[in-house]
Amino acid sequence: MHGRAADEHIPYGPAPSQFVELFRARGSGPFPVVVLLHGGCWAHQYGGLRQIAPLASALAEKGWMVWNIEYRGIDEAGGGFPGTYLDVAQGLQKLSDEAARLNIDLSRMVVVGHSAGAQLALWAAARNRIAPDSPLHSANPIHLPTVIGLGVLPDLGDADGIKRACGANAAVLTGKPQPGSMDVFADTSPQSMLPIGSRMILINGELDTVAPPALATHFANEARRAGDDIRHLVVPDASHYDEVSIDSPVWPVLLKTIESATRAGVD
Repeated sequence: MHGRAADEHIPYGPAPSQFVELFRARGSGPFPVVVLLHGGCWAHQYGGLRQIAPLASALAEKGWMVWNIEYRGIDEAGGGFPGTYLDVAQGLQKLSDEAARLNIDLSRMVVVGHSAGAQLALWAAARNRIAPDSPLHSANPIHLPTVIGLGVLPDLGDADGIKRACGANAAVLTGKPQPGSMDVFADTSPQSMLPIGSRMILINGELDTVAPPALATHFANEARRAGDDIRHLVVPDASHYDEVSIDSPVWPVLLKTIESATRAGVD
C-alpha cells in the first residue's frame, strides 16, 4: 500500500464505522477539499477505507484536503437503509462543521465515490429532492458542487444487476414499501432521483465488468434529458479497480478532472 497514514480520525457518531479520516494538505489555505466515499458493495468485507487510502494520501500530497468518510455497511448493525445513508449525510455535515477550523473552502469541494460509494455520492447530491416523510429527509442538506462517480452503480431498481455485481439484495439498501412511501427508490436510487442538481462526471475503465460503462452511459443520457450537467469518460485498458488506483491509466484522468472541478472561481 502506498502513502501515509491519515492525520486525524474524526468521529461523527458512536458506532465504530462512524468516522472520517482527514488527510491534510500542506500550507495555510483556504484549501479545496475532496470528499471520498469508498466502494465495496456497501459492505466492509472488501476493505472499506483501505481500498482508497493510497488515493487519499496522493490527493493530499497534490494540495487538497481529503475527507475520507467511513460508514456502516450492510454487513454491520445499523447499516443498509436508512443507516448507511444517514452516515454519509452526517459525515458531510461534519465536514461543514469543521470547515472553518480546517480553513476549507466548501465552494471548491468535489465528492468522489467509487462503485457503491459512487451511488452514495450521487444520492448525497440529490438529497434536496427527498420528501419530508422520508427518514432520509434533511431540511438543508449541504450542496455538493461537483460529484465524480467512478464505476457507478446508479440504479437500485436493477435488482438483478446489483445481485450480479455484488451478490447483494437491493432491498437492504431501499427499505420496504410502506403507506406514504411506496416508491422505495425515490429517496435512495440516483436513477429515480433525477435531476440530481450537481455537476456530474462519470468515469469508467473500459474493462470494468463490475459496473460496465453501459450503466453509466444510460444514467448519463437520462440525467441529461432531465436537465443535469453530466459527462461520461471511458478510459481504455482499465478495470473496475484501476478506477481508484494511482498506478493506473485512470489516475491522470481523475487528477485532471478534480483539478478542473476545484479550480478557484469554479462554482
